[in-house]
Amino acid sequence: MTAASLVARCVHGLEPTVAAEILQLGLGMITHLGHREIHFRAHRPDARAVALRTADDVFLLAGQCADPGTAKQGATALARLADIADLERLTRSRQSHGGPGALTGVEVSASFLGRRNFNRYDVEDAVGRVLARRLGVGYHSRRAGTAPPPGHSGWRVTLDGTRATLMLRVADRPLHRRDYKRRSVPGTLHPPLAAAMARMADIHPGHTVLDPCCGAGTLLAEAGNQQPQARFCGFDLAPQSLHAARENTAVFSSVTPAGSRITIGQADAGRLPLPDGSVDRVLSNPPWGGQVAAHGLLAASSSHWWTELRRVLAPDGTAVVLLPGVGDLPIGIRRHLVPVHIQSVRLSGAQSYLIRLAAPGRQERSRSGSSRKER
Repeated sequence: MTAASLVARCVHGLEPTVAAEILQLGLGMITHLGHREIHFRAHRPDARAVALRTADDVFLLAGQCADPGTAKQGATALARLADIADLERLTRSRQSHGGPGALTGVEVSASFLGRRNFNRYDVEDAVGRVLARRLGVGYHSRRAGTAPPPGHSGWRVTLDGTRATLMLRVADRPLHRRDYKRRSVPGTLHPPLAAAMARMADIHPGHTVLDPCCGAGTLLAEAGNQQPQARFCGFDLAPQSLHAARENTAVFSSVTPAGSRITIGQADAGRLPLPDGSVDRVLSNPPWGGQVAAHGLLAASSSHWWTELRRVLAPDGTAVVLLPGVGDLPIGIRRHLVPVHIQSVRLSGAQSYLIRLAAPGRQERSRSGSSRKER
């Protein structure tokens, strides 16, 4: 079978992270990095394409042409992409990369950069009706706002100002929808972003991993999926969050001779029930008043969160945090947390920052203590 061209879609800012995961899995050669898209050429048919954790979704490239521009007839012109797509090849390739074998219905999602004299539904209907006619199946329009019936093949059209791209989803649903995600709470973290944070933390077997503001447990679930031989604990003040976190991590919390792999408890992130230096990795999306207001000691001052993070983190430990800005970062630096990586991401139209912080090792701490005594 001829090698397929695939496209992974992701949160803006995670493009290099997704590209790295594709390369580490040996799925193919990266051919293009664009806005929220990573194009890659498969080395061979590989069902692991639908196992990408940091991607929102993965598609087979069905066709490309020049962006038709802003004119209203541009939406209709995109129907040509659907008319010339090799549907037999796409069906075979979809199955060989881990997706369903049959194209039983059609639903299309479109997006574009810049202002146009047509809307997304014009594009979706123009492309979807041609695909449905060629396949002899039904077409579900999103124009009415209703969800497509189960089993419909997912197609996507993107226009970036230079080219228009038609793609076919490999899996039967978007990759960002996780089976473990049974419950959600306000401010719950997007699973692929949580997976990216877990990868950034470089969790090893035997590590103790903490989320001091665990919410629905998404960070713990994604980290547990990546490193099943580590130990995880999460804390939160809100009972509804604790209930959601326990449900969402239940599948990862199999009891071993050493105890449960993931434990969830109620505690204030500003006063954690953990010994000093007992945690190897911290993963956290703290509540700084965006979708979720801070409570407990964090409501009084964010410095409590930074103080506890530093206290529980072991020498040579690592923390990966998601912050809405970098204004609080000097507080962490004053507590001897060293920023070693900062990466901007865009979530729901707002800019946030993924930050990896390192705790000084024992030798560095000894030198720092000696210097203070000498002064």
